[in-house]
Amino acid sequence: MLKRFFIICSGADKKLIYSCSDGEQNKYTGIGATVFFTAVMAFIAASYALYTVFDNIYTSVFFGLVWGLLIFNLDRFIVSTIRKRERFGQELLQATPRIILALIIAVVISKPLEIKIFQKEIDTILLKEKNELAMVNKKQVADYYQSDIDRNKASIDSLKSEIIQKEKEVNELYSTYITEAEGTSGTMKLGKGPVYKEKRDKHDTALAQLDTLRKRNEAKIAAKEAEAVTLRSNLDKKITETQPIIDKFDGLMARINALNKLPLLPSLFIMLLFLAIETAPIIAKLLSPKGEYDFKLEDNEMALKTNLAQNNHQRELMRTTDAGIYDDVYAEIRQDKELYDYKKKKAIELLQMQADSFSEKQKNVM
Repeated sequence: MLKRFFIICSGADKKLIYSCSDGEQNKYTGIGATVFFTAVMAFIAASYALYTVFDNIYTSVFFGLVWGLLIFNLDRFIVSTIRKRERFGQELLQATPRIILALIIAVVISKPLEIKIFQKEIDTILLKEKNELAMVNKKQVADYYQSDIDRNKASIDSLKSEIIQKEKEVNELYSTYITEAEGTSGTMKLGKGPVYKEKRDKHDTALAQLDTLRKRNEAKIAAKEAEAVTLRSNLDKKITETQPIIDKFDGLMARINALNKLPLLPSLFIMLLFLAIETAPIIAKLLSPKGEYDFKLEDNEMALKTNLAQNNHQRELMRTTDAGIYDDVYAEIRQDKELYDYKKKKAIELLQMQADSFSEKQKNVM
């Protein structure tokens, strides 16, 4: 049962191959098994690659199965269409486009499995890149909000500076009227005279202004500080919102780029392994000697070509013979007097009808 299945996979003519020896059947069984297992590897590789894209096992398995069947059908077609020739150079020339196609398929199949094999190393590279992206993103978001934060801080500092300046002015006025009362400055008279009262009034006025300014500016400072908290909150929120996008930076393209940053040699060996697997059926077909199946297949093809050539030759003979017969028949008819007189009579009648019709038209015009 398994042997029959692999023979079907090889694309060989079942009627011909079963009429061949066991050795010939085993050769095509091996070729069919190689085609089948190459398709299985393609299915596994495509399913994993698509899983990294869709993150859904059912979707990945479905499209992986479609890809595996496509590779299976393509390999089966390639192997079944290679014919054994008299010279190896002709066979190699015939197989060259198929080998190029096999190379492309091998690269496509090997990449997803390389990603799986080197997953730990790739995850390390991706983690480093995610951290770098997170830092860059945080800096960009901070730069975006920094101008607003700086403007807010400058406003708060300005309001606080106004209070400090006013406090300094009040303190100076306080010192002035105290020293005036002590007689150490101003009029240099001890006691609370008119000058003292004047300076005291200036101080009290400035103190009242200070209280008013402090209340007004503290309210503005509180509002500005609340705005600063909102800006900080928005900054943190923006960073939090963008972080999941960075965390998902592990798709197929990112993993392929990370794979390219690893040493080339291990990846190259894996790709060559898959190339060997993919081209194995073609190479086996090229290297194997012309066997019983090839001779029988060639015999059937030559018999069909000969039959077609004979049929075409017979059709050509029938065509030329019929043409000659009809030439002779019409040559004899041309010499027939009765047919000549009949055609002459009809021609005269037609000319008379044309002449009568022309005459009637001319009369109507006149």
